[in-house]
Amino acid sequence: MLSTVRTFFDARGFLEVETPVVVHSPGLDIALDAFEVAGTDGGPCWLITSPEYHMKRLLAEGRPRVYQIVRCFRRGEVGAMHNPEFTMLEWYRTNATMHDVAKDTEQLVAAVTGGYVRLGGRTIDVRPPIERVTVCDAFARFARLSRDETLFAAASDPDRYFRAMVDLVEPALARFDRAVFLVDYPASQASLARKKPDDPGVAERFELYVAGIELCNGFGELVDPVEQRTRFEHDQAQRRARGMPVYPIDERLLEALALLPPSGGNALGLDRLAALACGTTEIADVMAFVAQDR
Repeated sequence: MLSTVRTFFDARGFLEVETPVVVHSPGLDIALDAFEVAGTDGGPCWLITSPEYHMKRLLAEGRPRVYQIVRCFRRGEVGAMHNPEFTMLEWYRTNATMHDVAKDTEQLVAAVTGGYVRLGGRTIDVRPPIERVTVCDAFARFARLSRDETLFAAASDPDRYFRAMVDLVEPALARFDRAVFLVDYPASQASLARKKPDDPGVAERFELYVAGIELCNGFGELVDPVEQRTRFEHDQAQRRARGMPVYPIDERLLEALALLPPSGGNALGLDRLAALACGTTEIADVMAFVAQDR
């Protein structure tokens, strides 16, 4: 699988890169917690939850297409599809839209799986083109929430929003015999994605679901440093209000965003893709060691 992934990106003019695993800012997503480690300068550092910040800095330095296969670390994530240490594939490219990166994604998944995922007695078709369904349409169909109700819940009642997603929307997607992209997430649920110019209530974010398993999280990237700072400060306030660790804002990322043209990127869980390609939904089946084996 790793060979297939590298061949896929090398053939499309991407440069494979390496970025730091120990960083001064691990991200401010309120859904993620990082492992703190000692920094060489005596101050606090953290293991990366994603290499996104540094990869965007490479884009800003003039590298138009980059990808990386990297170990990431997220505290408290244990389960059938979660492990505190896991393998992420991320790629970014300039002068690209969310739709361009979604096309990359569906072609890559087909290359790795051969176009089909077989789970028990089911066969899931993952050949491109993969259907796109907006989040608001999915909530209307499966959770009986209108667009206004969905956007309000996402922004002001996240417990309701996530309950509907986990209890109603994702189980419905799990019944599909084809892969499906969820696209156009509520703007409040996409802190690193740009808002759609013609519909600012939603953002250029997508996730690919196969048999109900979320494989990736992709964006039409926000490249406005002023708006990004405002979002980071909001995320810091949210983390503080919830009693969560509050990580620093990465000032060098904000400097880099000012130099970026419109760009797109994606983060895909390779362990999950390997599991599905091997006919299982348990990542422990394809990992040599999981957290319990330490």
